[in-house]
Amino acid sequence: MRSIATLPKAHLHLHFTGSMRHTTLLELAERDGLRLPAALVEDWPPQLVATDEKGWFRFQRLYDVARSVLRTEDDVRRLVREAAEDDAADGSVWTEIQVDPSGYAAKFGGITSFTDLVLDAARDAAERSRIGMGVVIAANRTRHPLDARTLARLAGQYAGRGVIGFGLSNDERRGDTHAFGPAFEIAERAGLLLVPHGGELRGARHVTQCLDHLRPDRLGHGVRSAEDPDVLKRVVDAGVALEVCPTSNVALGVYSTFDEVPIRTLVEAGADVALGADDPLLFGSRLAGQYAVLRAAQELTDTELADLARMSLRRSCAPADIRDRALVGIDDWLARPDTTHDQAAPVGLDVDN
Repeated sequence: MRSIATLPKAHLHLHFTGSMRHTTLLELAERDGLRLPAALVEDWPPQLVATDEKGWFRFQRLYDVARSVLRTEDDVRRLVREAAEDDAADGSVWTEIQVDPSGYAAKFGGITSFTDLVLDAARDAAERSRIGMGVVIAANRTRHPLDARTLARLAGQYAGRGVIGFGLSNDERRGDTHAFGPAFEIAERAGLLLVPHGGELRGARHVTQCLDHLRPDRLGHGVRSAEDPDVLKRVVDAGVALEVCPTSNVALGVYSTFDEVPIRTLVEAGADVALGADDPLLFGSRLAGQYAVLRAAQELTDTELADLARMSLRRSCAPADIRDRALVGIDDWLARPDTTHDQAAPVGLDVDN
């Protein structure tokens, strides 16, 4: 089998704090004398099941604890730089990192100042790691829809200056999807890619709500559209790509095993699928790991993996030169002898190749 790390690909579903290296989390916490819960130290990666509100609350609490270690501008720059380095090592030529500036505003001078910082950090990280990076501004489902409109306007101000999309994240069971529609209309008028979460913790009906009210270009997760052929057909007919995160799906209890993640069902129906790591800090596996576990659990061939990589590039906001060069690189990857052997890491272990 060919090395997954040398397969050119794009990473379209990566959260800001969730991209942090575990070693960096521990180092920053020790620097400031912060006591981390056992789930983020000796019991890492944490055992997470978020199919009920109690489980999601635990997941969100760990995420908030991790976010609290980011205290200086240098911390933010380090996080973005290391995320770019890790993605580059996994074969990503283009990474889209998603952030909700309101979650960091109080500590970094407001949402505009924090956005400026992240964009500058992304430009620097991309140059150092020799990959491309774009930023997605994401609203939070647990906050008021008016806050989402504020963030959509903020994102629109930076359209063409590093911000490439507008999203909606957090617990899908919270908030009224319809109420967030006006925020997505603002983002759409600004020419931004629309990339809300949907169809992971809630089923196919929630995918329909997202299609009706948010008009996404891509859907974060969306895997449960496979549960209803009519909904899946709507996804395909609308040309909506799905950002599928296998280790997240299994870790959160959406599926019990990796062989249940409906990759082939989605692809065979005609959907574009891009694999993403979601929150490597909490799920223990980065981008290459998503390809590796599917290769091992579902026996995806190198040709199928290459097709997933192509879809990730074609549905990204990567500039044409980066995308086209990487697509040629995928053909070259398939033309090589399959002389290496990749092992899929268990959940909680990263995959280096």
